This record gives sequence, C-alpha cells and structure tokens, in this order.
Amino acid sequence: MRKSSFWTVYLMLTLFQLVLSNYGSFSPYVTISILPVMALCIPTRIKTPVAMIVAFATGLVVDWLSEGVLGLNAFALVPVALLRDGIIRAVFGSGLFARKEDFSIAKNGLSYVAFAVSMAQAMFLVLYIWADGAGTRPFGFNAARFGASLVVSFIAAMLSVNALSPSDR
Repeated sequence: MRKSSFWTVYLMLTLFQLVLSNYGSFSPYVTISILPVMALCIPTRIKTPVAMIVAFATGLVVDWLSEGVLGLNAFALVPVALLRDGIIRAVFGSGLFARKEDFSIAKNGLSYVAFAVSMAQAMFLVLYIWADGAGTRPFGFNAARFGASLVVSFIAAMLSVNALSPSDR
C-alpha cells in the first residue's frame, strides 16, 4: 500500500477543518480548530517564511469558505507558524533540526508532543478569541471560551497529529 505524502494529508485535514468550521459550531463557548497542529507539523525542512505563507493561505481558505470573518484564522495561525521552530526546539531540542527529522508520538513520546501541541493551540486560541471578540465580550466569557476551546481543540489536534506524523504515514 502506498503511503500518503504530508501535503495530501495536510489538504485532507484542511477539508476536515472546513467541515468542522461549517458544521461543528455547537456552542458560542467552543471553537474547534486543528489548524495550529497543522502549522506545527509542517516538516522541519520547510523554512519559516514558507511555513508562514502556507499557514496564511490555509487560514485564508478556511476563513473564505467557512466562517465569514475573512482573515481571522489567518491572523491567529501565522504567529504559530512563525514560532513553530521555537516551539519544536524548546520541547524536543535542536537535534530534530540537525538530523532534519520531524517529530512524532512514536519517536518523541506522547507527553512531549502533547505539550508542544498545547502550546500551539493556546497561542492560536488567545489570538483568535482576542480578535474575534474585539473588545466587545467580557473577560469571563473569553476565558471560558478559551478553556473549553482548548480542551476540545487539543483532543482533535492530538488525533490529527497521528495523521501528520511521519511514522504513521
């Protein structure tokens, strides 16, 4: 059986995010997004400016085809792509870049991958909720939305990292 390339899986997960964004809005307190883990899992051989362009394009496509607020996902996703190398270096060490490897649960362990994913998710959600509220929602609502969204998005992201990791393809 032929293994799928990263970009094929990335495109399929983008389509899945479109479905989530269009039909997965169960509550105003929950925003489900797997976009941060998609940006985090872009192969380490891809340089940061290219990763930022990919993240911007992905966020813009999701905004344009689903949520209606053009630029919101792109605004929150580009900083995740910008800090992707820093998150990977902080959590997994610089050895991945020296060996030109990508991280995965099988190679690096569930706890390290979960920590990196939670950092990316938290960064994305803080920016997304801040920009979405634009000063019109109270802090309590935004804090509850952040907490609920982080839990639900983290679960979806951990399922997605398995699809994006190189050992599982």
